[in-house]
Amino acid sequence: MTTIGFIGLGHMGHPMAQNLLKAGFKVFVHDVVPDAVQSMTKEGAIVAHSLGELAQESDVIITSVQTGQQVVDICLPHDGIFSHIKAGKLFIDCSSIDIATTHMLHEEAEKLHISMLDAPVSGGVAGAQAATLTFMVGGSSENFERAKPVLQVMGKKIVHAGASGSGQTAKICNNLLLGISMVGVCEAFALADKLGLDQKKFFDISSSASGQCWAMTSYCPVPGIIENAPSNNQYKPGFMAKMMLKDLRLAHHAAEAVNAAIPLGAAVAELYELYVNQGFGETDFSGILQFISNQKRTD
Repeated sequence: MTTIGFIGLGHMGHPMAQNLLKAGFKVFVHDVVPDAVQSMTKEGAIVAHSLGELAQESDVIITSVQTGQQVVDICLPHDGIFSHIKAGKLFIDCSSIDIATTHMLHEEAEKLHISMLDAPVSGGVAGAQAATLTFMVGGSSENFERAKPVLQVMGKKIVHAGASGSGQTAKICNNLLLGISMVGVCEAFALADKLGLDQKKFFDISSSASGQCWAMTSYCPVPGIIENAPSNNQYKPGFMAKMMLKDLRLAHHAAEAVNAAIPLGAAVAELYELYVNQGFGETDFSGILQFISNQKRTD
């Protein structure tokens, strides 16, 4: 039996680890929040009292945390997993972090003969719960094939994006597009409403016309239209607005590094920064509809 070490039991990590347990894997878990660990032990997971213990016990280690610095702090200190994981074992980072940090971690892993993949996900909490996530995987083809039986338990679509860092590149570009399209959908609904057009009527028209996109048809920000969308649950995440802002900032830094222009991404990041600064960082990112609906022209 393959033993999995899972680090990071938040909104995404918890259901991902649950699905590994349901599939029959032996799972060691670690998190800085004791209640998160306790919840998983009730479902059959084993507590790892330190990162070192988790690394020594596991054939595959998965991290699902929020920032590049958190991944570095998990991997590189003397008591981190890179100091204790056995050569040849597999490390999969499912966090969404900056490309530079990802490349640095791949380089350190290679020095220590650790097999590493960067494998961020798309699909939100609902996708994590239903095991329908999309995994965007960067690393060698050999390591990708090794990881597939594990990733397929948690996701529906597992894509080898390319060499190390390609997974993070794909995730950053995907979420740049998602943030832009969500704001576009929100602006269109807000304008339609102010012009007196029924929002359900607008959805029925645009969802089958040229304005159709995932942010409208699968994650509609207007309540009462898409049954399982966060808008129907008081904008409980889903995907938190502060995480969308983080990913838009990652896109900004990535674009700077290669001298690429992302003017719409910059404008959308400013909107999400205003929204988050008003105290809505932990609401779903589709809740920005309420912010946009309340805006007025200033010119």
